Amino acid sequence: MRYRNIMLIDDDPDDQEIFLSALAKVADKVACETVDSGIDALHRLQQNKVLPECIFLDLNMPIMTGQEFLVEIKKLPGLKEIPVIIFSTTSHTKIIASTRALGAHDFITKPDKFQDLIEIMKRFFLTPDQSH
Repeated sequence: MRYRNIMLIDDDPDDQEIFLSALAKVADKVACETVDSGIDALHRLQQNKVLPECIFLDLNMPIMTGQEFLVEIKKLPGLKEIPVIIFSTTSHTKIIASTRALGAHDFITKPDKFQDLIEIMKRFFLTPDQSH
């Protein structure tokens, strides 16, 4: 297993539930903290309440967008090394390129089908020998 402790930042409760359901099917021993906003996530991370091994980040959120969160976390010593994987409905190549330029580790476009999400998540939570 690659990651054991992650954070999901997404303001949509339905998307959080779908993500957690897919995660449970792929890697039931992974701890995932869900956070509704980038501001709340930054606060928790700076308070050292949570130090995830990886962050899954939605882009389309009110108050602080995912891109704004990415800019802020990459300024912070001790936090800027945490891999951030964008998890968004967008698939625009310019947005994907700009998030990578800001330091995103990877980019996942939220799939329409639950089974497709499970297959995508296997890349992040199963080692190659587990995925057979």
